[in-house]
Amino acid sequence: MSAIKAPAAPLLSELKGVGPALCAKLARLNLFNIPDLLFHLPLRYQDRSQIKTVAQLRVGEEALIEVQVVQAEVVRRRRAMLLCRVKDPTGELLLRFFHFSSGQLKQFYSGQRLRCFGEVKLSGGQLEMVHPEYRLQSSNGTGLESALTPLYPATEGVSQTQLRRLMQQALLWLEQQGAMELPDYLPAALLSSLALPSLQAALLFLHRPPVETDLVLLMSPELPARQRLVIEELLAHHLSLTALRMSAQQQKAPILKAEGHLFESFISSLAFTLTRAQQRVIAELRTDLALSRPMLRLLQGDVGSGKTVVAVAVALLAIELGYQVALMAPTELLAEQHAKNCRAWLQPLGLKVAFVSGRLGLKARREAEEQIVSGEVSLVVGTHALFQAAVQFSRLALTIVDEQHRFGVHQRLALRQKGVHNGRYPHQLIMTATPIPRTLAMTAYADLDCSIIDELPSGRTPVTTVAISEARRDEVMARVAQACLQGRQVYWVCTLIEESELLQCQAAEAIAEYLREALLGCRIGLIHGRMKAKEKSELMAQFKAAELDLLVATTVIEVGVDVPNASLMIIENAERLGLSQLHQLRGRVGRGAVASSCLLLYKAPLSQAARARLAVMRATNDGFEIAEEDLRLRGPGEVLGTRQTGLVEFMIADLQRDAALLPEIKRLAELMRADFPDAVQPLIQRWMRGTERYGSV
Repeated sequence: MSAIKAPAAPLLSELKGVGPALCAKLARLNLFNIPDLLFHLPLRYQDRSQIKTVAQLRVGEEALIEVQVVQAEVVRRRRAMLLCRVKDPTGELLLRFFHFSSGQLKQFYSGQRLRCFGEVKLSGGQLEMVHPEYRLQSSNGTGLESALTPLYPATEGVSQTQLRRLMQQALLWLEQQGAMELPDYLPAALLSSLALPSLQAALLFLHRPPVETDLVLLMSPELPARQRLVIEELLAHHLSLTALRMSAQQQKAPILKAEGHLFESFISSLAFTLTRAQQRVIAELRTDLALSRPMLRLLQGDVGSGKTVVAVAVALLAIELGYQVALMAPTELLAEQHAKNCRAWLQPLGLKVAFVSGRLGLKARREAEEQIVSGEVSLVVGTHALFQAAVQFSRLALTIVDEQHRFGVHQRLALRQKGVHNGRYPHQLIMTATPIPRTLAMTAYADLDCSIIDELPSGRTPVTTVAISEARRDEVMARVAQACLQGRQVYWVCTLIEESELLQCQAAEAIAEYLREALLGCRIGLIHGRMKAKEKSELMAQFKAAELDLLVATTVIEVGVDVPNASLMIIENAERLGLSQLHQLRGRVGRGAVASSCLLLYKAPLSQAARARLAVMRATNDGFEIAEEDLRLRGPGEVLGTRQTGLVEFMIADLQRDAALLPEIKRLAELMRADFPDAVQPLIQRWMRGTERYGSV
């Protein structure tokens, strides 16, 4: 069978009434061609099929009325308004317009008939509609709507009326040419077995549902027309990631099957015993590294589960064979902490560790670059600076990306490209301390194998979490003073108050000054993002050495700081943070054997969402349980960080809502690849909007 070629879709500029200005506005909605428009589904629907009298109107409902203008005038109060008094045989109503033109005033002459649709409100004892949609009526009148009226996601400068006019043109195109221009890539037999409509039928129904359609059913994911599109989008996404995985499996990689002398020396030098979970994950990684294809593995582990030790242990398998390893972290502080730990572990084994950062001085950077390219350095730890063209490796065989959700997919793959040599690709280990719900892992990371460290080291005690109003700040201060007197250390975290790092740091400085005055004799330090790297490192070293009792910090300490003696954390404005970030911050305490606490200071009144987040934090320390709830509350785009990375942006599907479909999607993907391989790539291109190209970086 010859490969199916996806037809070139007509651009929106070819539609009547669409010029360059409107094209630019539609682009903000990611609408560029007619199929984009057709897949732009309504948010909800209105029933404009029945005309109600003024006497039948109820406050709060949306209704269609047919009335006659009594009087219209412009009233100037705090702002100018166009007020139009209208009536029908049963009563009067006021139409109120805050945005209007002189032409509208001329339209509303006494006796002019109007058909209006809007929400009924009550103001000053009188019924009114504010900015209703209206149409001037001729003596003959116009017919009623034969379908429910859709309301679409819009943007500034694009009205519902414009979107509906454009959609009518798109639907006409679909009816006339859709079967050829917008082909159905899902086989008819498959659709029949699932009792689903064709693509064209589904789109026509959703944009033009019959008036008798139940509005609740119409918005339900169970509606066959909607489920038809959800299944196709999830299927395209799954196929794109499995195509990436299959492509990676065709690539070659160095076989890292070392005898393990360095590995054994490292493990025996540790002051603790690896957990069973760590040992299991190391075995999985060793199996991958011994193959001739690149490892692509996601390592999940809750805060403090020991992912870094696992990563360094397997890095030694590459280093023993004369290869280099790169470890990339998202922040200076975390990268510095990794570099410090790695030097402490590897220098006794005679191995050299380099640190690469954008804040390194020119001399230090050039020295590190020379040592890396010469192969003198075995392990390179760094931030985004590792992407710089000047950083060239001698024999890079393994890349490790920590806190991967903070990097874009392109960044992760750009680091991998630095290790491509003679057609061989480096192995890749991607780590995250932000547990990813199984639903998301199955879908967003279908191109990766997954390992989980689901066990904390022995001796750890669960952190007790309490939400407390800032009105009880005095009680919190007493708790902090008591902890310091007992020789315990405290974090006081100042979260983002304004969308400005400078203002955030100023707020932290003010809190530190306040605490110094209130807690006399308590040794207090301050750390924030605008400090130089050297200052932050020195301050963290002091805190770790117990030379400070209390550390006031911005969320810069979210990851990478390990101070077992710290047993109390206060988080200011906790209601402003998401569950994932709260859990990450809380993970800085409870790293020793002493009972630890986290106090979530909040400002009342709490929103419903904030109340739900704080309740989850009080109820559990389980990172995966928190991740599932985070997914429910915030959605997949926020949990995965894809607002920035552009990895998963679904148009119609919803990973949380549609999770039950995923096993079926996996089955359908296997069927498509086996029986209809020529339809796979066109299907991916239709839905992925070019994002599948990330695999070719």
